[in-house]
Amino acid sequence: MTSSILLTGGTGTLGRLVTPLLLDAGCTVRLLSRRVREPVDGIEYVSGDLIKGEGIEPAVDGAEIVVNLAGGPKGDDEAARNLVRAASRVGVRHLVHISVIGADRVPLGYLRAQLGAEQAVADSGLPWTTLRAAQFHDSVLKMVQAMAKLPVMPVPGGLRFQPVDARDVAARMVELTLGEPAGLVPDLAGPKVYGMEELARGYLRALGKRRLMMTVRMPGKAGRSYRAGENLTVKGATVGKRTWEDFLSERLHQRTDPVAAGDQRPNRSATKR
Repeated sequence: MTSSILLTGGTGTLGRLVTPLLLDAGCTVRLLSRRVREPVDGIEYVSGDLIKGEGIEPAVDGAEIVVNLAGGPKGDDEAARNLVRAASRVGVRHLVHISVIGADRVPLGYLRAQLGAEQAVADSGLPWTTLRAAQFHDSVLKMVQAMAKLPVMPVPGGLRFQPVDARDVAARMVELTLGEPAGLVPDLAGPKVYGMEELARGYLRALGKRRLMMTVRMPGKAGRSYRAGENLTVKGATVGKRTWEDFLSERLHQRTDPVAAGDQRPNRSATKR
């Protein structure tokens, strides 16, 4: 049976992976976008802005399932509340949401917004499913690339991550979307926990480069929380398949292979992690 699905954040890192999987499953997909777009490849686009609360009502109209993948540096809680209000009015049968591991533990403004978004979904009165995922490999890559631009790489001491491949998250999100509402499901993390220095050295090694490194201390409550591993889920999590090393090997190969690189489209849309 086909389902009519509204997808927010559909042009971001995760959304661009989820959309074709939903289409392959026979779903009718509508994407909420800030820009007006013509239909393409069987995808309907509707314009709107979750934070401003614009265009959401017509976007959810007729949707059986709403999948919220939208995210940005701030305002995700307000965006989720606006989406939930519109979805509640039309009575969608399943509201699916992506969040971040540590949203309920790490005292950062961004993660507090993620927790607020989770609460909006849980309090919606609609059948819902929320998945917390670890930082995407893509996000970690941006961090180490920024660090590597300096003559001496500053490496936050004691920080550990369990990065997950966005494709693993996309496959899990589609599975949850097409399944029954399940509430807060087990976290999804990568197959290995890395220290920040290990991630940075893996990136440099993959490039054949060297950098001096200097350990720095992340201050405050957030630093203590990260050093305590409150951004990790070691027990009870669903584990992705692709490691940081797998990701680097593939990504760097794409950059040096003119055929593979030509298949890559730039991502100009904000997304989570």
